[in-house]
Amino acid sequence: MVVHLPLLASSHWLSFHHYLHTHTTFLPLSRSTTSTHSTIVKAKAPFFADSDWFQVGRPIGTYGFINVTSYSPFPSGPGAEYSLGGLKTQDVGEGNVKIRLYEGRVSRGPLLGTPVTFKVYPGRRAGGDVADALAANELNTHLFLQGSSKGIGQHVALLVGGFETATGEQWLAFRDHGKYSAADYAKLAGERVSKDRALGELSSWNPFEHEQTIKRRQCFIIKLLQGVMRGLAYLHDHDRLHQSLGPFSVVLNTISEREAPYLIPRLRDLAFSVNVRYTELEDSGQLADGLWRRASGAGAFTLMEKKAFGIADDIYEAGLLFAYLAFVPFCEAGVMDGFSLQRLLENTFQLDLEAAREYCIADDRLLNAVNFLDLGNGAGWELLQAMLNADFRKRPTAEAVLNHRFMSGAVL
Repeated sequence: MVVHLPLLASSHWLSFHHYLHTHTTFLPLSRSTTSTHSTIVKAKAPFFADSDWFQVGRPIGTYGFINVTSYSPFPSGPGAEYSLGGLKTQDVGEGNVKIRLYEGRVSRGPLLGTPVTFKVYPGRRAGGDVADALAANELNTHLFLQGSSKGIGQHVALLVGGFETATGEQWLAFRDHGKYSAADYAKLAGERVSKDRALGELSSWNPFEHEQTIKRRQCFIIKLLQGVMRGLAYLHDHDRLHQSLGPFSVVLNTISEREAPYLIPRLRDLAFSVNVRYTELEDSGQLADGLWRRASGAGAFTLMEKKAFGIADDIYEAGLLFAYLAFVPFCEAGVMDGFSLQRLLENTFQLDLEAAREYCIADDRLLNAVNFLDLGNGAGWELLQAMLNADFRKRPTAEAVLNHRFMSGAVL
């Protein structure tokens, strides 16, 4: 994810108000299509642009966007920010756009009683042009995807409404697909590992329970990753990048590993999404400026190369998410976190996954994670290495990731 805050006002960005009031109440009927990997829903997508159609419930929480600027760890010269390698380390700071979340439900119409989650942007008055650009981009991206003739993707969050308040706040209402994120799941799984380690042999009367637990966890994580990649494939098929893919941007309808067959992961947080249609690349707005600077630094100059770089950048972020889910749920709480793992892979081992494996296998606390990636004679490491390839041209597409023997579940 590459985000530079704050943004300057730009004529390229249409406002949240513009997008909200240039769409009809009901998006078009989507035709049914088939896909090898992704379920396409044939249904009308109601969209309500009036606050009277909703009831607001209790607050869920708040979060801020993280300002992440990606640089190469191997600069080509003194003071250079980018090199042809395209490797990424993270310079992290807190963004200035604070988001509030609320529970709610639809109070009238065809979706009466449907639970929703409200995502509240502060609006231009309080959050400036940044907040307005992010809210407008997220709204427009969902409206575009949900109006697609190819159908509505099952693995992308469904927007059912949006409105502005008298104070200028911008509310987006998403169908409530679950209360937990992939980050929540990983955290709770790690806490269970810690509890089981503390109890030792007393943690289960069944001598095979530990093995069964590990097997269920492996199945759950592969199912989770399949959903993520199906969602990403859907975005890319519609010429959209996610650009903020991570454990918090994946919502789950269940975190029970016993319910893996019913798990449906969905991608959310499309505020940084980039339109990579060839006709739009030259005028994609300031939210994409950092992406295109890095593309140039990696040797991608033509429209075709820039689009390929953007898609490969999403795959890289998906690779980091893959690594996160391969390690954090299998380790005791606090042993591994996303940023530490990323530094380990990018800086310490410079994306040499074979060397990283040798390091990890020497640490008993990481053994279950290593065993997970070792499935299928190292199929997990093989796929992870491909997704994190330093050369963006050599990274697989989302569909290719789904077809890999590790992701297909053939290794289980």
